[in-house]
Amino acid sequence: MMPSFFQLLKKIIRTGVGRARMIMATLGLGIAMLLLLIAIQVHTDFDQLLHGRQNENESADFLVINKKITNEMMGQTGKSEFTDQEIADIQKQPFTQAFGFITSNQYKVTAAAPGDLHFYTDMFFESVPDAFIDVKNDEWKWSPGDNALPIILPNDFLNLYNFGFALSQDLPQISQETVKALPMKITISRGMLTQEFTGRIVGFSDRISSFLVPGTFMQWANEKFGSGQKTAPSRVIIKTKDPSNPVLVKYLDDKGYTTNQDKLKYSKTKLIVQTIVSVIGFFGLVLLLFALLVFSMFIQLVIASCKREIQLLVTLGTAPRQLQRYLMRQFVPLYIVIGILALLVVAGLQWMAAQELEKHDMIVSPLVSAGTICAALLVILLVYIVNRFNVRKYINAIS
Repeated sequence: MMPSFFQLLKKIIRTGVGRARMIMATLGLGIAMLLLLIAIQVHTDFDQLLHGRQNENESADFLVINKKITNEMMGQTGKSEFTDQEIADIQKQPFTQAFGFITSNQYKVTAAAPGDLHFYTDMFFESVPDAFIDVKNDEWKWSPGDNALPIILPNDFLNLYNFGFALSQDLPQISQETVKALPMKITISRGMLTQEFTGRIVGFSDRISSFLVPGTFMQWANEKFGSGQKTAPSRVIIKTKDPSNPVLVKYLDDKGYTTNQDKLKYSKTKLIVQTIVSVIGFFGLVLLLFALLVFSMFIQLVIASCKREIQLLVTLGTAPRQLQRYLMRQFVPLYIVIGILALLVVAGLQWMAAQELEKHDMIVSPLVSAGTICAALLVILLVYIVNRFNVRKYINAIS
């Protein structure tokens, strides 16, 4: 007789309370789990994009800092230089992960292009530690005695030439590949002392708007052609975890320093994305609580519809715990299926997102994170615990 009653209970659970209620409860839990898992996975991806080793050298993490030039400072170059105390203060700030000097030339520099380009200009050189340079090239090295001088140009400089100077002077526009192939005559001098080098463009920087040469060349040239005195830097470069950090922004304003504002605007976009992710996660949690409530009401309705059968089973000697275990066996597979389906959807979305981001040189793992999998397991466990408590409470109430 017992098995027939249990079969009757199973039939009532499946049909007696209505398929619509079952679908509503299942969809509620499924959507809530999906939103919550997406929020956790997006947060993980966002963290990889910001702080992962493959993405850690994005330009927005590096800031070139200098003092704001005011009318009172005009004609007094010393006021635009950083003192030892100011440098030490920047280095000890919590937002400074790495610090580097930007060293300027102490000699005259001229550059001339070969052939029919008829390009001749005065220019300047600067050097920064190699760790801060976004151009990776095996030719980026120089030793005393080398005639070839590797140079990194800012991308903005080539754009100004191509779309400004070249068009206005009826000169040919040139590509990056052509510029790299053209040797340039570089002359450095101080007074009567001069020396010529063959400049080779080895890359174009989006990070530092300057004409860069290796630090070994800058040190040698300043010692040979410079004044022989060490000068204080007027520009420094830092690596920071978050350029939109309010502490960093306030520090720059308070000290009268300035940097590339576009990078700060870009970092604010990251803050907006973080906020959106947090909002998605919040709504996921709210929906999860709502789904738990719907499931609790659904279970209460199931047990209420089976009240007579449950009372009869108890009268015939069936233990309440046995009824609880039986009822839970009807729901637990549903939780597991919902959790697996939600994970599969997130896994598919993650794989597509990784493929699309890779096209833009942004690397994230194509696999769902361990945190997302753990979150799915925790949600399933939470739903199980809540519903087990409700089943026990309602059965004890009618038995």
